[in-house]
Amino acid sequence: MDHSTAPVLDALADYRRLGRYGFTPPGHRQGRAADPRVREVLGDALRSDILASPGMDDRLARGHHLSDAEELMADAVGADYAFFSTCGSSLSVKAAMMAVAGGDGGLILGRDSHKSIVAGLVFSGVRPYWIAPRWDAARHFSHPPAPAQVRETWQAHPEAAGALIVSPSPYGTCADIAGIAAVCHEYGKPLIVDEAWGAHLPFHPDLPTWAMDAGADICVVSVHKMGAGFEQGSVFHVQGDLVNRDRLRRCADLLMTTSPNVLLYAAIDGWRRQMVEHGYELLSTALEVAAYARGALDAVPDISVMEDELLGVEASHDLDRLQVLMDVSATGATGYEIADWLREQRRLDVGHSDHRRILATLSMSDDKQSIDALVDGLAAWRIQLKAPAPQAIRLPAPHELQLATIMPPRAAFFGPHETVPIDAAPGRIAAEQVTPYPPGIPVIVPGELIDTAVIDYLRTGIEAGMNVPDPADPHLRTLRVVPR
Repeated sequence: MDHSTAPVLDALADYRRLGRYGFTPPGHRQGRAADPRVREVLGDALRSDILASPGMDDRLARGHHLSDAEELMADAVGADYAFFSTCGSSLSVKAAMMAVAGGDGGLILGRDSHKSIVAGLVFSGVRPYWIAPRWDAARHFSHPPAPAQVRETWQAHPEAAGALIVSPSPYGTCADIAGIAAVCHEYGKPLIVDEAWGAHLPFHPDLPTWAMDAGADICVVSVHKMGAGFEQGSVFHVQGDLVNRDRLRRCADLLMTTSPNVLLYAAIDGWRRQMVEHGYELLSTALEVAAYARGALDAVPDISVMEDELLGVEASHDLDRLQVLMDVSATGATGYEIADWLREQRRLDVGHSDHRRILATLSMSDDKQSIDALVDGLAAWRIQLKAPAPQAIRLPAPHELQLATIMPPRAAFFGPHETVPIDAAPGRIAAEQVTPYPPGIPVIVPGELIDTAVIDYLRTGIEAGMNVPDPADPHLRTLRVVPR
C-alpha cells in the first residue's frame, strides 16, 4: 500500500483548499462565529473542525477517506483490520469487551485493569473472573499476571468468553503476552490486550513486543499517549478468526459518538504515515534520550530510577524504557510533594506520582534540553528539601488489597445504595468504584467487600495528596454501599 498518502489528512486539506462551506454543524463555521479570544488560542484547530460527513466526505462517504486510512493503519502494523475511535481507548476497550463477552458472557481479567475496564463491566454486565497481580510488597508495586496464573484461571472458569490483559502498564511494565495468548488459544478463546500505552511498539525492535506480534486477537492503543495524536485518539486492531469483526464494529458504533472529531482522525492518519516513513529513526533517537535521562536522573541524590527491580521471573516480562519511573522514598518525601513542587516552581508536570514514586513519560518529542530541565528541577528540589514530615499513609499488605467479589459490578452499581460515613464502610459491599488517579487502577470495584485496610490506605492517602476523583464524595468522607 502507498503509505506516503494520508487519506483523512489529505481530504481535510482539500476541504480547506477548495473553500468549501457547510450549512451544517459545527455552528462556529470553521471559527467564523467563535469569540475572537477563542480564535486567538484555537484558530487553526477551529478551521479544521468540520463534519466527517457531509464535510470531509460526502453524505454517503463515497470518498472512503476514513476506511482507506484504517486499511493503511492495519497494513502499517501487520493487523488484519484497524478501527479508529475518537472517544479514547476507554471506549475501544469497552467495545472489545462487549464484542467478545457481551450478552451473557464472562472475561478473565487482571485485577490491575484500568477503571475504563471496570466501567465496561458495569455497562455490559460482563462477569469478571479476576486474576490477582503479582505484588512486590516491599515497594507496594504490582506486576502484570503471568501465563501460569492465566492458565489457572482458565482451568477454574473454562466458560469464560475470553481474557483481557493490560500491557504495558502505565509504568511501562509489560506482561508475557505471547505466553498468555498461547494459553488462551489452547482454549480456543481470544485475548484482548489493553495496550493504551503501547501505540509506538510496532515501530521499533528495541521496544517491547507489540501485542499483535505476540499473538493477541484484539489490541487497543491510545495514539495520544505514546504517539503524536490528539487526546482521545484511539485505534483497535484485530487479527485472526476468534473475534467477529462485524460484531466488534457494531459494538463500537453503539458506544461511539455520531459526531466524531475529524481532527482526531486526521492526526491518527498523519501519525501512521510519519511512523512508517520515519518511525525507526525517531524512536531510536527517543531511546537514546531515554538512556541519557535514566543516567542523569539516577545521579540526583536519593532518586533511584527503577529498572532491574521491575524485571524478572517474579516481576514484569519486559519494560518500555521511555517510561522513567523514579523511586523517591530515600528522600523521605512523597511523590505528590515533588510533583507539586516541580509544577509550581519549575512549570514541569510529571505523568504520575504516588506515595513513593514519580514517573516521567518520555516520547520522541523529548531531547537533551527537555531532560536537562527535569534533572535541574529535581536537583533544585532536592537541595531545598528540609526534613520532611513522617509519612502517615497506611500501606496495606497485598492480601488486604484483594477484596472479595460478592456481587456483579453492574448489579452493585445500578442497584439500591446508601451513603455511609467512611469509617462505617468496612464490612459493606461497595456500590461505586474508588480509583487513585493516575494511574487509574481501582482499589475498590462495585460489588467488592470493603475492608478496613483499604479504607485506611485511601483516607491517609488523600490526606497526603492522593487524587481520588470518581467516588460521589471525592474527599471520601462518605462512600456508597449496597444496603443490607
